Amino acid sequence: MIYVLKYDKALMDQPAHISPPRAEESRFDVANRLFFRLYQASNLLHKTGTRAVARHGATTQQWAVLGALARPAVRAQGCSVKDLIAFLMVSRQNLTAVLDRLEQAGLVERVRVSGDGRKRHVRLTDTGTRMWAAMQEPIRLYYESALAGFSDTECVTLFRLLDRLRGSLACIAGAEVA
Repeated sequence: MIYVLKYDKALMDQPAHISPPRAEESRFDVANRLFFRLYQASNLLHKTGTRAVARHGATTQQWAVLGALARPAVRAQGCSVKDLIAFLMVSRQNLTAVLDRLEQAGLVERVRVSGDGRKRHVRLTDTGTRMWAAMQEPIRLYYESALAGFSDTECVTLFRLLDRLRGSLACIAGAEVA
């Protein structure tokens, strides 16, 4: 059963209590508030996340790319830009700019794939691997602070719900991000 949050303006848009839905407009109202909260959370994630890794000279976009390249499955060989775009769900233009900055900083390199000189993979350099390792402590502290008010069960539930939403949005976007 779906419940709709009623809001009391006197409490500055904070949930006053929960009641059963009254009309289809209620679902739209909740969806509107939900997507606005996701937008706000995304903006705060970029702002506070960048602060968390600022002493390493990184942004949240660079953090995401370094993390994607540090995954065990791609660490040694790297991955194609196309695969990185699909994994991070970003545009080629945005990723290219981030990769260019990371390459200029000596953190990633574009290497030719053996057997096909036209193909290139992006992978962490030794410097990039060391920087990623040094970023782990501030990232861990950031996660702990951001999720301090959530139980482990709530974190898993939130992950599952966001994963389902990501899947729905990927279907809307079409095959380019699926």
